[in-house]
Amino acid sequence: MQPRRFARELALLGMSQLANQKPSAVATQDLEALVTAAVRSLAGEVQDALEVASGEAQRSQEHLLESETRTSNVEEARAMVQTALEKTQTAINLLGNALQIPEMVQLSNRKEVRSYAIELISMTAKHRTEIDAELNEAMVSWQVKRLPQIDLDILRIAVVEMKYLGVPDRIVINEAIEIAKRYSDEDGFRFINGVLRRWVNRFLNPMAAAAKTVESPPISATTPPDADSPLL
Repeated sequence: MQPRRFARELALLGMSQLANQKPSAVATQDLEALVTAAVRSLAGEVQDALEVASGEAQRSQEHLLESETRTSNVEEARAMVQTALEKTQTAINLLGNALQIPEMVQLSNRKEVRSYAIELISMTAKHRTEIDAELNEAMVSWQVKRLPQIDLDILRIAVVEMKYLGVPDRIVINEAIEIAKRYSDEDGFRFINGVLRRWVNRFLNPMAAAAKTVESPPISATTPPDADSPLL
């Protein structure tokens, strides 16, 4: 795995564990500490997913016991079983990701991984208020505070890379989509794609976006938005 790609994952997963530390403390973290924070974060996600799955399975069993008198309970129970299976699969996937981390450490440039992960965490913490305000503007009928934490942190890291570290937006958005596919869901990575594209048009390349709007024909009311379209 490329060092920066692994560093993004470590920063994403370890951010919640290191968020309350002072920037000076974050800067002193070694790679092992970052890996530990990432694994703890994944462990918490696994536990949450399994708890939801267990609850849905229990409720589905209760509905099935009542199904003799209410046919609708059977359909509700099936939906709950499906949710339980999905959450269990999510937990399995997260466990698989956690097991890959030690191998990633061995195959990556440890110094570069540590340096970039710490830079991402520190810059995100330093500029979080400004980043969140811009993301709020880039979202349509939604707010930062309503986002799942993992999706919000993916967006924050992407903005940091584009705005403060000078990484080309094309690369950043593609990387954000790939990491979202690992740690979010299908709706999540499509949403992230759309938000980042709008952020780029509004804050990174506003002149180019304005020129494109003038040149393009008006969009009809029946045309769906391009938030979910693939990155060109």
